[in-house]
Amino acid sequence: MSSTEQARWFVLGGDHLVLLDERGQIPQGPRACLPAHLHSAHFESFDEWDGLPCYLLDLGPDAESPPLAGLRQLMVAGDEEGFRLAGRAWQLATFRRTHRFCGECGAPMTPKAREWAQMCRHGHVVYPRISPCIIVAVRKGPAILLAAHRRHYQAEDPMYTVLAGFVEAGENLEQCVAREVFEESGIRVCNVRYVASQPWPFPHSLMMGFTADYQSGEIKVQDDELVAADFFEADQLPRLPPHGTIARRLIEQSLAEKW
Repeated sequence: MSSTEQARWFVLGGDHLVLLDERGQIPQGPRACLPAHLHSAHFESFDEWDGLPCYLLDLGPDAESPPLAGLRQLMVAGDEEGFRLAGRAWQLATFRRTHRFCGECGAPMTPKAREWAQMCRHGHVVYPRISPCIIVAVRKGPAILLAAHRRHYQAEDPMYTVLAGFVEAGENLEQCVAREVFEESGIRVCNVRYVASQPWPFPHSLMMGFTADYQSGEIKVQDDELVAADFFEADQLPRLPPHGTIARRLIEQSLAEKW
Protein backbone atom coordinates (compact mmCIF):
# COMPACT_ATOMS: atom_id res chain seq x y z
CA MET A 1 0.00 0.00 0.00
CA SER A 2 1.17 3.54 -0.68
CA SER A 3 1.46 6.20 2.01
CA THR A 4 -1.21 8.27 0.23
CA GLU A 5 -3.79 5.48 -0.18
CA GLN A 6 -7.18 6.36 1.25
CA ALA A 7 -8.33 3.69 3.69
CA ARG A 8 -10.02 2.91 6.99
CA TRP A 9 -7.56 2.02 9.75
CA PHE A 10 -8.48 -0.45 12.48
CA VAL A 11 -5.84 -0.29 15.22
CA LEU A 12 -6.61 -2.69 18.06
CA GLY A 13 -5.07 -3.42 21.42
CA GLY A 14 -5.68 -4.54 24.98
CA ASP A 15 -9.06 -6.15 25.60
CA HIS A 16 -11.61 -5.01 22.99
CA LEU A 17 -9.97 -1.61 22.49
CA VAL A 18 -9.79 0.31 19.23
CA LEU A 19 -8.21 3.55 18.03
CA LEU A 20 -10.78 6.28 17.28
CA ASP A 21 -10.26 9.72 15.76
CA GLU A 22 -11.27 13.03 17.33
CA ARG A 23 -14.88 12.47 16.18
CA GLY A 24 -15.05 9.11 17.90
CA GLN A 25 -14.91 7.21 14.59
CA ILE A 26 -12.59 4.75 12.87
CA PRO A 27 -9.74 6.80 11.31
CA GLN A 28 -10.15 7.39 7.57
CA GLY A 29 -7.63 8.83 5.12
CA PRO A 30 -3.98 8.24 4.22
CA ARG A 31 -1.50 6.79 6.70
CA ALA A 32 -0.66 10.35 7.74
CA CYS A 33 -3.99 10.54 9.61
CA LEU A 34 -2.61 8.02 12.14
CA PRO A 35 -0.23 8.75 15.03
CA ALA A 36 3.33 9.11 13.71
CA HIS A 37 4.67 5.92 15.28
CA LEU A 38 2.14 3.87 13.27
CA HIS A 39 3.17 5.23 9.85
CA SER A 40 5.56 2.34 9.21
CA ALA A 41 3.57 -0.39 11.01
CA HIS A 42 2.57 -3.55 9.16
CA PHE A 43 -1.17 -3.48 8.49
CA GLU A 44 -3.18 -6.28 6.87
CA SER A 45 -6.17 -5.88 4.57
CA PHE A 46 -9.31 -7.62 5.82
CA ASP A 47 -12.41 -5.95 4.28
CA GLU A 48 -13.72 -2.80 2.60
CA TRP A 49 -16.13 -0.04 3.59
CA ASP A 50 -17.86 2.20 1.02
CA GLY A 51 -15.21 1.33 -1.55
CA LEU A 52 -12.28 1.99 0.77
CA PRO A 53 -9.98 -0.83 1.93
CA CYS A 54 -9.96 -1.67 5.63
CA TYR A 55 -6.59 -2.38 7.24
CA LEU A 56 -5.98 -4.11 10.56
CA LEU A 57 -3.16 -3.79 13.09
CA ASP A 58 -3.20 -5.54 16.47
CA LEU A 59 -0.89 -3.88 18.98
CA GLY A 60 -1.30 -6.81 21.36
CA PRO A 61 -2.99 -7.46 24.71
CA ASP A 62 -0.74 -5.08 26.67
CA ALA A 63 -1.06 -2.08 24.36
CA GLU A 64 -1.59 1.22 26.18
CA SER A 65 -0.72 3.83 23.54
CA PRO A 66 -1.94 5.49 21.47
CA PRO A 67 -4.98 6.03 23.69
CA LEU A 68 -7.57 3.43 22.73
CA ALA A 69 -11.32 3.37 23.35
CA GLY A 70 -13.70 0.53 24.15
CA LEU A 71 -15.19 -1.20 21.12
CA ARG A 72 -18.70 -0.76 22.53
CA GLN A 73 -18.30 3.02 22.17
CA LEU A 74 -18.97 2.68 18.44
CA MET A 75 -22.19 0.77 19.11
CA VAL A 76 -23.44 3.25 21.70
CA ALA A 77 -22.73 6.11 19.27
CA GLY A 78 -24.92 4.42 16.65
CA ASP A 79 -22.05 3.70 14.25
CA GLU A 80 -23.43 0.32 13.13
CA GLU A 81 -21.01 -0.30 10.25
CA GLY A 82 -18.03 0.90 12.26
CA PHE A 83 -18.99 -1.42 15.11
CA ARG A 84 -19.57 -4.35 12.75
CA LEU A 85 -16.22 -4.00 11.01
CA ALA A 86 -14.33 -3.25 14.22
CA GLY A 87 -15.95 -6.36 15.65
CA ARG A 88 -14.82 -8.38 12.65
CA ALA A 89 -11.31 -6.99 13.02
CA TRP A 90 -11.31 -7.87 16.71
CA GLN A 91 -12.42 -11.44 16.04
CA LEU A 92 -9.64 -11.88 13.49
CA ALA A 93 -7.09 -10.46 15.91
CA THR A 94 -8.38 -12.70 18.71
CA PHE A 95 -8.05 -15.69 16.40
CA ARG A 96 -4.40 -14.87 15.74
CA ARG A 97 -3.70 -14.31 19.43
CA THR A 98 -5.24 -17.62 20.49
CA HIS A 99 -3.94 -19.84 17.67
CA ARG A 100 -0.19 -19.36 17.85
CA PHE A 101 0.33 -23.11 18.23
CA CYS A 102 -1.31 -26.06 16.53
CA GLY A 103 -3.93 -27.85 18.59
CA GLU A 104 -3.16 -31.09 16.76
CA CYS A 105 0.64 -31.33 16.93
CA GLY A 106 1.74 -28.37 19.09
CA ALA A 107 3.93 -26.81 16.39
CA PRO A 108 4.00 -23.01 15.89
CA MET A 109 1.39 -21.68 13.48
CA THR A 110 1.79 -18.92 10.90
CA PRO A 111 -0.73 -17.02 8.73
CA LYS A 112 -1.77 -18.90 5.59
CA ALA A 113 -1.28 -17.03 2.33
CA ARG A 114 -4.32 -15.47 0.63
CA GLU A 115 -6.85 -16.24 3.39
CA TRP A 116 -7.47 -15.61 7.09
CA ALA A 117 -6.26 -18.91 8.48
CA GLN A 118 -3.38 -20.29 10.53
CA MET A 119 -1.28 -23.25 9.40
CA CYS A 120 1.43 -25.35 11.03
CA ARG A 121 4.44 -26.90 9.27
CA HIS A 122 2.59 -30.21 8.98
CA GLY A 123 -0.18 -28.59 6.96
CA HIS A 124 -2.92 -28.48 9.61
CA VAL A 125 -5.11 -25.44 8.86
CA VAL A 126 -7.53 -23.70 11.23
CA TYR A 127 -9.96 -20.84 10.58
CA PRO A 128 -11.39 -18.13 12.85
CA ARG A 129 -13.64 -19.56 15.52
CA ILE A 130 -17.33 -18.59 15.61
CA SER A 131 -19.46 -19.57 18.61
CA PRO A 132 -23.22 -19.81 17.83
CA CYS A 133 -25.53 -18.36 20.49
CA ILE A 134 -29.25 -17.82 20.82
CA ILE A 135 -30.89 -14.77 22.35
CA VAL A 136 -34.64 -14.72 22.93
CA ALA A 137 -37.43 -12.38 23.98
CA VAL A 138 -40.23 -14.29 25.75
CA ARG A 139 -43.73 -12.79 25.74
CA LYS A 140 -46.48 -13.50 28.26
CA GLY A 141 -49.49 -11.52 27.17
CA PRO A 142 -48.50 -7.83 27.19
CA ALA A 143 -45.36 -8.49 29.25
CA ILE A 144 -41.81 -9.57 28.36
CA LEU A 145 -39.39 -11.69 30.36
CA LEU A 146 -36.30 -9.69 31.32
CA ALA A 147 -33.42 -10.58 33.62
CA ALA A 148 -30.53 -8.90 35.41
CA HIS A 149 -27.45 -10.95 34.53
CA ARG A 150 -24.84 -11.53 37.20
CA ARG A 151 -21.86 -10.94 34.88
CA HIS A 152 -22.63 -7.22 34.46
CA TYR A 153 -24.89 -6.52 37.43
CA GLN A 154 -24.95 -3.08 39.05
CA ALA A 155 -26.87 -2.73 42.29
CA GLU A 156 -27.85 0.85 41.45
CA ASP A 157 -30.08 1.03 38.36
CA PRO A 158 -29.39 -2.51 37.12
CA MET A 159 -29.78 -3.27 33.43
CA TYR A 160 -32.30 -5.92 32.46
CA THR A 161 -32.16 -7.78 29.18
CA VAL A 162 -33.40 -10.91 27.43
CA LEU A 163 -32.00 -14.41 27.95
CA ALA A 164 -29.17 -15.85 25.88
CA GLY A 165 -26.84 -18.82 25.77
CA PHE A 166 -24.48 -20.92 23.69
CA VAL A 167 -25.70 -23.68 21.39
CA GLU A 168 -24.55 -27.10 22.56
CA ALA A 169 -23.29 -29.92 20.38
CA GLY A 170 -26.09 -31.94 18.83
CA GLU A 171 -28.95 -29.47 19.38
CA ASN A 172 -30.72 -27.19 16.92
CA LEU A 173 -31.42 -23.52 17.59
CA GLU A 174 -35.02 -24.01 18.67
CA GLN A 175 -33.99 -26.68 21.17
CA CYS A 176 -31.32 -24.35 22.49
CA VAL A 177 -33.90 -21.58 22.99
CA ALA A 178 -36.17 -23.87 25.01
CA ARG A 179 -33.31 -25.30 27.07
CA GLU A 180 -31.65 -21.98 27.90
CA VAL A 181 -34.90 -20.29 28.92
CA PHE A 182 -35.87 -23.21 31.16
CA GLU A 183 -32.40 -23.55 32.71
CA GLU A 184 -32.08 -19.86 33.52
CA SER A 185 -35.66 -18.98 34.47
CA GLY A 186 -37.71 -22.16 34.97
CA ILE A 187 -40.09 -21.07 32.18
CA ARG A 188 -41.30 -23.31 29.34
CA VAL A 189 -41.79 -21.64 25.95
CA CYS A 190 -43.55 -22.36 22.66
CA ASN A 191 -43.95 -20.75 19.21
CA VAL A 192 -40.22 -20.06 18.81
CA ARG A 193 -39.70 -17.64 15.88
CA TYR A 194 -36.45 -16.49 14.28
CA VAL A 195 -35.97 -12.71 13.96
CA ALA A 196 -32.40 -11.75 13.00
CA SER A 197 -28.73 -12.30 13.79
CA GLN A 198 -25.82 -10.13 14.89
CA PRO A 199 -22.08 -10.86 15.06
CA TRP A 200 -20.99 -10.22 18.63
CA PRO A 201 -17.22 -9.87 19.10
CA PHE A 202 -17.09 -10.61 22.84
CA PRO A 203 -15.07 -12.52 21.95
CA HIS A 204 -16.34 -14.42 18.86
CA SER A 205 -20.08 -15.09 19.04
CA LEU A 206 -22.81 -15.08 16.42
CA MET A 207 -26.04 -14.10 18.18
CA MET A 208 -29.18 -15.55 16.58
CA GLY A 209 -32.27 -13.75 17.82
CA PHE A 210 -35.69 -15.25 18.47
CA THR A 211 -39.02 -14.42 20.03
CA ALA A 212 -41.08 -17.02 21.87
CA ASP A 213 -44.32 -17.28 23.83
CA TYR A 214 -44.70 -18.24 27.48
CA GLN A 215 -46.15 -21.74 27.85
CA SER A 216 -45.91 -22.67 31.54
CA GLY A 217 -43.91 -22.46 34.74
CA GLU A 218 -43.01 -20.03 37.52
CA ILE A 219 -39.84 -17.95 37.50
CA LYS A 220 -36.98 -19.58 39.35
CA VAL A 221 -33.65 -17.96 38.44
CA GLN A 222 -30.43 -19.86 37.91
CA ASP A 223 -28.35 -18.25 40.67
CA ASP A 224 -24.96 -18.54 38.99
CA GLU A 225 -26.28 -16.76 35.87
CA LEU A 226 -28.98 -14.33 36.99
CA VAL A 227 -29.57 -11.99 39.91
CA ALA A 228 -33.28 -11.50 39.18
CA ALA A 229 -35.90 -11.98 36.47
CA ASP A 230 -39.51 -10.92 35.98
CA PHE A 231 -42.18 -10.11 33.41
CA PHE A 232 -42.38 -6.39 32.57
CA GLU A 233 -45.01 -4.47 30.62
CA ALA A 234 -44.10 -1.65 28.22
CA ASP A 235 -44.93 1.14 30.70
CA GLN A 236 -42.85 -0.38 33.54
CA LEU A 237 -39.57 -1.27 31.85
CA PRO A 238 -36.26 -1.20 33.76
CA ARG A 239 -33.04 0.08 32.19
CA LEU A 240 -32.52 -1.75 28.89
CA PRO A 241 -29.51 -2.62 26.69
CA PRO A 242 -28.40 0.19 24.34
CA HIS A 243 -29.74 0.70 20.86
CA GLY A 244 -27.68 -1.13 18.27
CA THR A 245 -27.78 -4.42 20.15
CA ILE A 246 -29.92 -7.30 18.98
CA ALA A 247 -31.19 -7.56 22.55
CA ARG A 248 -32.77 -4.09 22.32
CA ARG A 249 -34.22 -4.90 18.90
CA LEU A 250 -35.85 -8.09 20.23
CA ILE A 251 -37.31 -6.27 23.23
CA GLU A 252 -38.82 -3.50 21.12
CA GLN A 253 -40.12 -5.85 18.43
CA SER A 254 -41.64 -8.22 20.95
CA LEU A 255 -43.45 -5.48 22.84
CA ALA A 256 -44.74 -4.00 19.56
CA GLU A 257 -46.42 -7.27 18.55
CA LYS A 258 -50.17 -7.58 19.12
CA TRP A 259 -51.29 -10.19 21.61
